[in-house]
Amino acid sequence: MKYDSLAELVAAAEAENMTLSAYILKDQAAIAEKTEEELYKNMERALQVMKESVEDGLDPVKRSASGLTGGDAFKMNEAVKNGRNICGPFFGKAMVKALAVSQTNACMGRIVASPTAGSCGILPSALLTLAEERNIPDKDLVMALFTASAVGIVIATNASVAGAAGGCQAECGAASAMAAAAMVELCGGTPKQCEHACAIALKNILGLVCDPVAGLVEIPCIKRNAGGVGNAMVAAELALAGIESHIPADEVIVAMKKVGDTMSPALKETAEGGLACTPTGKKLCEKVFGCC
Repeated sequence: MKYDSLAELVAAAEAENMTLSAYILKDQAAIAEKTEEELYKNMERALQVMKESVEDGLDPVKRSASGLTGGDAFKMNEAVKNGRNICGPFFGKAMVKALAVSQTNACMGRIVASPTAGSCGILPSALLTLAEERNIPDKDLVMALFTASAVGIVIATNASVAGAAGGCQAECGAASAMAAAAMVELCGGTPKQCEHACAIALKNILGLVCDPVAGLVEIPCIKRNAGGVGNAMVAAELALAGIESHIPADEVIVAMKKVGDTMSPALKETAEGGLACTPTGKKLCEKVFGCC
């Protein structure tokens, strides 16, 4: 497979009566000329790093080198543990993990770029929280990561997963789409439902700019990861309910690229627009670097 069409991947998986993950693992093993077991082991290691990055990010006192961020995952976790969050424990725990992994990244800890460092909290938080909620074994989580990876490859092939190229819609949008598709498969959804979840997630975040304050992957990036996992959950829920995207995922991806292409360079990771250029954003930049 060329991985330039999600619809073609879905059709191929359905033709062989396989889940997307099983088909992707089989196809990737053939492409890489490795055994499926070897590729599985590699992905298993990625899952372990994701788990570790959650734990590292829950440290209540750890702060980023800039001093701009830290401790938010701990605060959210306390709110969830004490029943103070609005949306209940499932969504609350997902936000905790998204913040934690993103904080680990801001503190130069080890994360899995999924698909990027700026969006690294979305996929792990979605899958690990769902696993806790439904007692899903690690072997299924590892397989779901293959589904997520296939979605990411198609997006990267036809558009971009880089904020510098397409804005944050390309980073948090792609991560949300990857997470939504993986969640659908973990909940017993069909490959076609995974495709719809991908399309819905991308549509919901279309046009999101990349405007890091002081040029650092901290503000607003960390909180956008919490928002991104919420978006993934919405898309997965809709798809699992049988709700379809009227615009096919492949067309949504192309639309995302066109939106990114027309976006001002000031809104694509340059810190020259959006939140980075607010009065407070400029003050924070001066606080870190002495000038802005």
